Amino acid sequence: MGETSSLIQIKGIRDGLLITLTGAAWPDLVKVFIENIENRSAFFQGGRVALDVGPQELRVADLSSLRDQLSERGVALWAVLSESTLTERTAQNLGLATRISKPRLVEVPQVAEPQPADAAKWVKGPLRSGGRIDYPGNVVVLGDVNSGAEIVAEGSVIVWGRLRGVVHAGAKGDENAVVCALDFAPTQLRIAGEIAVSPKKQGKSQPEVARLQDGHLTAEPWHELTGR
Repeated sequence: MGETSSLIQIKGIRDGLLITLTGAAWPDLVKVFIENIENRSAFFQGGRVALDVGPQELRVADLSSLRDQLSERGVALWAVLSESTLTERTAQNLGLATRISKPRLVEVPQVAEPQPADAAKWVKGPLRSGGRIDYPGNVVVLGDVNSGAEIVAEGSVIVWGRLRGVVHAGAKGDENAVVCALDFAPTQLRIAGEIAVSPKKQGKSQPEVARLQDGHLTAEPWHELTGR
């Protein structure tokens, strides 16, 4: 899963968010990145960020300044990936990681024929941290989706268990897609083009369904399960 702009790419990984900054001078990239955080503070608040800066040659002042700006906005910089030996050494001197774990992909067979609207991929859970499902239809998980796992579906996503990972339903723009779970607390939720993080739970968890209403993501009790 990821979100892109001309200068910034955002992808969910097991340890937080991987942010790729490319296509401009470093001061311009920093400015756009900070503006992005300030415009979407609820999304980034409390997040852990790894940066991929490509061939940028950065010194201590560059990375320490960015780390301070992120910290002031409730975002933790923990890793910097770079093709530059200088930048890699700078990151290490600041105590930042220069490698991240690659996600373990859950392979889905390639489908030659178009999928009917009600096609579904059935997955026996749990889907553990680092696991990923990418499917051109609906996805049903019989078990938990742990934090650090990711599901991308062109249709809806139903989790018959605890949802703690990253979910993108309606990945090709289907605004009628929904996300349902018996225990609903995704790290990050996206339906079509709308993205949100799950708020802190207040009280007892309950089955919920998330959908787009008037262009905004909303979550409400899953009445069919609760019997109300």
